[in-house]
Amino acid sequence: MGGREPAWDELRTFLEVARDLSLTGAARRLGLTQPTVGRHIDALEEALGVTLFTRSPRGLNPTPAAIALAPHAEAMAVAAAALARSASSEAAIDRGVVRVTASEIVGAEVLPPIFAGFRARNPGIAVELAVTNRNEDLSRGDADIAVRMVRPTQSGLVARRIGHTRIRLYAHRDYLERFGEPRSLADLKHHCFIGFDRDNQSFRSAGAYAKSLTREDFGFRCDSDVAQLAALRAGVGIGGCQDAIARRTPELVPVLSAFQLTLEVWLVMHRDLKSAGRVRLLFDWLALGLTDYVKGRPAGGK
Repeated sequence: MGGREPAWDELRTFLEVARDLSLTGAARRLGLTQPTVGRHIDALEEALGVTLFTRSPRGLNPTPAAIALAPHAEAMAVAAAALARSASSEAAIDRGVVRVTASEIVGAEVLPPIFAGFRARNPGIAVELAVTNRNEDLSRGDADIAVRMVRPTQSGLVARRIGHTRIRLYAHRDYLERFGEPRSLADLKHHCFIGFDRDNQSFRSAGAYAKSLTREDFGFRCDSDVAQLAALRAGVGIGGCQDAIARRTPELVPVLSAFQLTLEVWLVMHRDLKSAGRVRLLFDWLALGLTDYVKGRPAGGK
């Protein structure tokens, strides 16, 4: 067994090495030299009394001890980032960091113009955007604010319902000119349907029809919602899209109007952050911008 508690800089270095499985890559992200990274790993192994990595011709391999340690180091990194944001929130309302989490599509297609207006008014506040289709745990400090498409159920949160957005099936005009328009859901088997590859979690939430589909039903398969949207805009096939986003590309035409899905839009933060000035400032700004979005108005121009 080791004889001391591991230091945070050693754990932080370990986490980057575990992510990259390379001393060089970890050193580059941390702004350290490779020998310094190596010394941190050696010191951590000595403190813990275990071997964390073994070398192979293809790089580093994590040992079972490293695999077991990684989630704990990840939790410490999240907590450290949350602590830094919380500390900065007490300094001044017009400076500091606010971390926002949202889905791929909302993060890439909806939020940027809203952030542009906010940053123009508040240049001292840095905005961090975590793009993921998982619901991040606000109570654990994964983010300060979340944009969600389902009603929050976790306790301790402040949630504001913004409204709702509609998803329908669309196709590019060029695609429809080449292959015609489907007249029923059954016709989709004769078309290039855009959908998931290996991760079907978000697709399964799109109603009973979506739950009946398998990856073999899709002619274009990808687990990135942003890439699916790009394929739709390029005329690859037929796919789902929020109406407000589809309107930005006049060449996208709705098909099978009977098939549609309505999603609620919620803005969420932890109740302990209500008194954090910069968090509340961005929360209220996002509420206005997202309201414009769901009502079909240009966002970010306030």
